[in-house]
Amino acid sequence: MTGSLAPRLTTDLQHRLLSWRAQDPDPDTVAELDGLAIRADAGDDQAAAELVHAFAGRLAFGTAGLRGAMGPGPNRMNRVVVRRAAAGLAAYLLRSGLGGGTVLVGYDARHKSDVFAIDSAEILSAAGFQTLLTGSPTPTPVVAFGIRHFGCVAAVVVTASHNPPQDNGYKVYLGDGAQIAPPVDQDIAAQIDVVAQRPLSNLPRSSSYTVLGDELPQAYLDRIATLVPDDAPRAVSWVYTPLHGVGTGVVARAVERTGFDQMSIVAAQAQPDPDFPTVSFPNPEEPGAIDLAVAQASAAGADLVVANDPDADRCAAAVPIDGQWRMLRGDELGALLADDALRRGVAGTYACSIVSSSLLAAMAGRHGQPFAYTLTGFKWIGRVPGLVFGYEEAIGYCVDPVAVPDKDGITALVRVLAITAELKAAGLTVADRLDEIARTYGVYETDQLSVRVTDPSIIAAAMARVRAQPPNKLAGGPVEVTDLATGSADLPPTDGLRILGEAVSVVVRPSGTEPKLKCYLEARVPTNHGCDLAGARSRARAVLNQVRSEMTEALGLT
Repeated sequence: MTGSLAPRLTTDLQHRLLSWRAQDPDPDTVAELDGLAIRADAGDDQAAAELVHAFAGRLAFGTAGLRGAMGPGPNRMNRVVVRRAAAGLAAYLLRSGLGGGTVLVGYDARHKSDVFAIDSAEILSAAGFQTLLTGSPTPTPVVAFGIRHFGCVAAVVVTASHNPPQDNGYKVYLGDGAQIAPPVDQDIAAQIDVVAQRPLSNLPRSSSYTVLGDELPQAYLDRIATLVPDDAPRAVSWVYTPLHGVGTGVVARAVERTGFDQMSIVAAQAQPDPDFPTVSFPNPEEPGAIDLAVAQASAAGADLVVANDPDADRCAAAVPIDGQWRMLRGDELGALLADDALRRGVAGTYACSIVSSSLLAAMAGRHGQPFAYTLTGFKWIGRVPGLVFGYEEAIGYCVDPVAVPDKDGITALVRVLAITAELKAAGLTVADRLDEIARTYGVYETDQLSVRVTDPSIIAAAMARVRAQPPNKLAGGPVEVTDLATGSADLPPTDGLRILGEAVSVVVRPSGTEPKLKCYLEARVPTNHGCDLAGARSRARAVLNQVRSEMTEALGLT
């Protein structure tokens, strides 16, 4: 590519492309940029549109750090963006009086994750921090555990979690072990803005960081070993899939340490693969994602399927119910884990996000334990004072917040195995326990209306529509609407609406990590131990379907 590139592009855009190319240290993204420019010059409208979007602005740094498609340009994940982010983080920490502290850098097995992690380690080391770099792709919760273990002032995990293969991301934690939350995200973003005004070549780098060996995973496994009593039952047959992610190694060692060794791994998904070849979308919640695991479990007559997402901070489970294998909803698994903690007498605050089921509040209240709602995300849940258990419906669970105040798919997996084994020893199943929970607290049926878009304006238009004309009734009953954008004494402001009725709950919000509009639905039906549970669930589902239809219309999605 030369100075006369792509005359179909504006002069200003050509200038920005050339300026970017001159400082990009990655030959792969340089070649990709050249190819796009050549195609755009030849009349390829798609290539021209890609360039316009890639250089239309900078990838926003927020409470999820960075996350986006990889490629050249400031609006993509690449080495220029990552180096600037690392330098911005270093500047923020220095301004906060944390200079010279320890910073831990970890990464998953996605394309370029190791490169982005090394770039970060070099820049943080040059800024005077004692930088620790994991020696291989590592589950996110293991890195989160390492923050307190090593006494870090911050940590970085290069991961896009369960996003598509073309994405990568940059997750930042502070020394309390939790993900960054406002206003820290904007303070770091402001420092990144300053860094972006200077040539990338001016950023000092150093190779004085320390590459970790087995100390970190070993310490994490030592902690996991304490989560299951010595006399607990261990007999459970189960199938595991990491969905081509980084969970296999640590999970295999964790179950060896805890005794749940009747594990069968889905061989086709066992090893890290950044292309995720057997799934269309590497998220256990997505239809079809755990089909291979379920088929393997069905053929083997197993008791349970457990899945992690690619960075192993989320956990999903599937069990036979009424003769059919079914993946548990995030709220169902949350209730199961909360019930387990309450039965064991774990005292303290139970918390979940506002988009999760209100069942947890009822459970904690029945046991005389404090309860708290938070905004969506473990940056909020992990900071709840006195937290002993927290979850959100997007299959994120925190069962050991003292060690990891973040979602942890591996410790959750171990507790799911312990619950299943205990039930099996008593001649019961997970389905039996879910029935018992429903008879004790009522039926709390939940579902989600989720719309993925390519045009973000669709989301903005739907939110504007429902704000202007919110429903005053749902499923025949009156509802109260709260605009979460105004904030409250309990919740900071966020873009969303909360709609509450006597028997229904709805929260509408844009996704924070994906181009989705999400509408979280709940219907509640009272029960007792002698009730027709199947009938109560059927009534709750009917109400839920009616609410789904009414909210679809209210959002203008018909």
